[in-house]
Amino acid sequence: MATESELTADETSGGGLAPAPAPGRLIVLSGASGSGKSTIVDRLLADHPKLPVRRSISTTTRAPRPGEIPGVHYDFVSKAEFAAGRDRGQYLEWAEVHDQYYGTSVEPVTRFRAQGLSVILVIDVQGAFIVRDKVPDAVLIFVQAPSLAILEQRLRDRLTDDEATIELRLNNARREIALADRYDIQITNDQLDRAVHELAQILQSDPPGA
Repeated sequence: MATESELTADETSGGGLAPAPAPGRLIVLSGASGSGKSTIVDRLLADHPKLPVRRSISTTTRAPRPGEIPGVHYDFVSKAEFAAGRDRGQYLEWAEVHDQYYGTSVEPVTRFRAQGLSVILVIDVQGAFIVRDKVPDAVLIFVQAPSLAILEQRLRDRLTDDEATIELRLNNARREIALADRYDIQITNDQLDRAVHELAQILQSDPPGA
């Protein structure tokens, strides 16, 4: 028999069990390096603090960029640590991107969705399609830069990558952009405010079938 501490307020007042919240939505945001996908999510969460949404913190083996905070932007681990987590089944999805590993931990995504909160995953194209296979009702959104030339300029303006790395990112970008039509929604990040507004509208809309 449940103790009073295990009962909800509705139960102790005679109202019966409080219904469990409907599971939150899973939103997958992808885009080529330099498309601004992470910036859009950062701005969304800053401008709309009351939205019932959480950002999943990805795990990566790459080094932090200037201004990135461990546990806030990414969980930074060694390749050996990543491999150990992968072998334990820790990741909902994982992929090798730009010669580094990225993954999404299952536990926080499951926990937040069970609380009725939507979860945004900012992940690459490989990971997005893995998530779709595992969670068919996930909403996949692809962020486009206005043009490949602007994408290249954004990468160069970072001042964090050498020429070989920039070329690698551009080659990967071409392959990723070619797959954008397989996403449910595309957002063009030509104006940050507008892109953030579009993403907020998607999150505030009713999911299909609701």
